[in-house]
Amino acid sequence: MKSTVDQVTEDALGLSKKQKFALAELLLESADAEEDSAAETAWISEIRDRIEAIDQGHVVGVNYEEVKKTAETRLRA
Repeated sequence: MKSTVDQVTEDALGLSKKQKFALAELLLESADAEEDSAAETAWISEIRDRIEAIDQGHVVGVNYEEVKKTAETRLRA
C-alpha cells in the first residue's frame, strides 16, 4: 500500500509544467508562513523585552542621527 506522500508525489509528477510550478510555489509559501509565525512570535517577545528594559532604565536610547553618522563613518572606513 502506498503512503500518502508517495501518492501525492506520483500525482504531482503527472501535472503539467505550469501546474507543477504552481504547486511548488504554494508549498514553499506554506512552509514560509509556518516559519514566519515562529519568527513573528520571537520578534514580539524581543520587542516586549526591549521596551521593558527601556522602561526600567536598563537601556538608554541613542539618537537616530548619531547612529546614522556612526554607520556612515564605519562604512567609509
